[in-house]
Amino acid sequence: MSATIDLARKFGEDIITLRRALHQVPEFDLDLPKSQQLILDALVGLPLEITLGKELSSVTAVLRGGGGPGPVVLLRGDMDALPVTERVDVPYASQHPGMMHACGHDLHVAGLVGAAKVLSAMQAELPGDVVFMFQPGEETTGGAPIMIREGVLDAAGRRADAAYGLHVGSAVQPLGMWSSRPGSFMAAADQLHVRVIGAGTHGSTPFRGKDPIPVACEMVTALQTMITRQFDVFDPVVLTVGRIAGGTKENIIPDDAFFDATVRTFSEETRAKVQQTSVQLVEAMAAAHGLVAEVEYLIGYPVTVNNPDEFVFARDTIIDLFGADRFRERANPRCGAEDMSYVLNEVPGVYLNLSACRAADPEKAADNHSPLADFDDSVLPDAAALLAELAVRRLARGI
Repeated sequence: MSATIDLARKFGEDIITLRRALHQVPEFDLDLPKSQQLILDALVGLPLEITLGKELSSVTAVLRGGGGPGPVVLLRGDMDALPVTERVDVPYASQHPGMMHACGHDLHVAGLVGAAKVLSAMQAELPGDVVFMFQPGEETTGGAPIMIREGVLDAAGRRADAAYGLHVGSAVQPLGMWSSRPGSFMAAADQLHVRVIGAGTHGSTPFRGKDPIPVACEMVTALQTMITRQFDVFDPVVLTVGRIAGGTKENIIPDDAFFDATVRTFSEETRAKVQQTSVQLVEAMAAAHGLVAEVEYLIGYPVTVNNPDEFVFARDTIIDLFGADRFRERANPRCGAEDMSYVLNEVPGVYLNLSACRAADPEKAADNHSPLADFDDSVLPDAAALLAELAVRRLARGI
């Protein structure tokens, strides 16, 4: 049995208690004072150098290994919740109305605290340093680039040599299953915002105005055709219009109409191309109808890319610790996005998924972001053990 697993199980009850305390006080975006305080309280007594964020409620903790200067490993866990009203009947349900840890970030924090406890107990044996990155704002504006700007990657006094993180899921995979893949693992996520400007008039005499609504509808359809005809199916694009609006009454042609879309891509080349072609298409279609389109294309999180060598290292570590039946290599990337991507753009590493699905049939379980998402926190000792073991083995490998 691995020392990290033994220690993680020893601390298991503490980190499950922490997870449930965090679950009761979900907080949103970058300002998470209650979550930050719970983390600080959980780290009391550990031999850590702690720094708090200036622009956000982050916690950065550095553990100095007893084996002298060596590599630096960064372990990351995000902290923020979602504006979702919880519908899971548990005694530790959210006490903040309209807020819920519906994406499992409370488990991420608890698992990372567990890893800090395990590695602190092994401090004398570590031939290098470990940085623990507790990060707000993954669900919103992106806390990772702010923490990078504030120096998290260099918190140990030198740049991290490797970075690891995990994300739990409440559905699809059976409880305790790990999964990941080399290369592109999660999508880039951008936004397309369009205002089609026409000229309002009475609905009975459309020729006296410029109707923006059918033009906006044509644009939505044309964007889907653009994807199937201008982009390689093996380097996919997902463009979903999630909002379309215009007008106030059935017999009034409005001055303008709006739609908003999310755009998911898996390579920087395709990402740049879809930005250019979508804007060109919308502007040209508006002009063809004698209207004007105001288009805003907002760049969001980049593609999350797992370093191939680090993927093999993490996969082999999981198999050594838990057995080959506990790991599945994903055939395809996921269309969700992650601001861990900013870290992995700077430092080679890997991002992993761990199923915390409580349901007997994972395919029928409520997924992350659902008000019914139900996470089984019995996986927390395994999460803590893996993060710690990745750090131990990577430090031992040297720079």
